[in-house]
Amino acid sequence: MPVKFSPSPKKDPRNLEAAPKYYAIVKSDGRADIQTVAKSINSMSTVSEPDTLAVLSAFLHVVPEKLADGKIVELGDFGTFRVTVSSEGADQPDELTARHITDTRVIFTPGRRFKQMLDTIEFQKESLN
Repeated sequence: MPVKFSPSPKKDPRNLEAAPKYYAIVKSDGRADIQTVAKSINSMSTVSEPDTLAVLSAFLHVVPEKLADGKIVELGDFGTFRVTVSSEGADQPDELTARHITDTRVIFTPGRRFKQMLDTIEFQKESLN
């Protein structure tokens, strides 16, 4: 099933007088919650749905825990999660403290299998009715 997109106008901040250009914005086709994912996994394996939910629940607990411990979480061909930060600058290296950190984010880098999926996505423009 193709991923739908729609046009979104954006002005050039360097030239506000110019006409906007239109850029593609992906339109969601809904959500897949943890139960939906567990049912999909269950249908392709011999693991029961409750066991699948238990493993997914543990996964959702362990990954943030490992990231909070400063680990990079590698999930094979799926991809890698890591923590990054933004900080204010300090004049000298020894003056830099944790107080300078202003934002924390988790970055996901897709692995080989994930990249292969991204390379094969088909797109369809959403009708403008």
